[in-house]
Amino acid sequence: MSTAAIDRIAGAPISWGVCEVPGWGYQLEPSAVLAEMRQIGLAATEFGPDGFLPATPEGKAKTLADHGLHGLGGFTPVVLYRPDVDPAPVVNQVLDGFEAVGAKVLVLSADSGMVGYDARPDLDSVGWATLLANLDRLAELAAASGVKAVLHPHVGTMIEKPDEVQRVLENSSISLCLDTGHLLIGGTDPAALTRQSPERIAHTHLKDVDASLISAVLGTRLPGPGTSYVGQMLKSHEPVRVGGRAG
Repeated sequence: MSTAAIDRIAGAPISWGVCEVPGWGYQLEPSAVLAEMRQIGLAATEFGPDGFLPATPEGKAKTLADHGLHGLGGFTPVVLYRPDVDPAPVVNQVLDGFEAVGAKVLVLSADSGMVGYDARPDLDSVGWATLLANLDRLAELAAASGVKAVLHPHVGTMIEKPDEVQRVLENSSISLCLDTGHLLIGGTDPAALTRQSPERIAHTHLKDVDASLISAVLGTRLPGPGTSYVGQMLKSHEPVRVGGRAG
């Protein structure tokens, strides 16, 4: 792989099975994951779930530097649709840790407020208005810190299906994370979305999807927690910074 290409590609702990969902499965130690990232030639990584890296900015920076990596940013689930919940303090706390590691991408998901990704509430007009306003507000908040905020359409979150993605594009100015797996499972063709709104794509998660499982998962015909089967469908997870270096 060329130097120019590797500068635009980062890893993520989820590719090694490290996930924020309770009961997801065996979680590898950070030292093993980070060492393998370097072994395959990566120079940067997303942070992973809370607890994977040290909580303090200095601790994150040292851990990554010890493994020859720098931080790209991270996946940050936040509740955006409830008028009684202000997501700004959570985002500000995350952003406080970005400068120490040189992170420049805040990957937001519109969290359902429930555990895991098996269910979510329906949004009314107030919920939609609140969510859309919060997206623009958080994008501005991140920009003030020199960070690019992107929204990650994600299975089991409030932005999952094609009409929801389109509603964000039409009524918010936030950029998107083009997650090829989650978009496809949710019903959006990632290639078509890229052709439709290339100027809105600022970050990419490249995944393979086991299409034979999609209908069974979405129809809840498989036994056990749905999140584990979503994990089977999403075979890889490599973040890509579009338009610049990985970090």
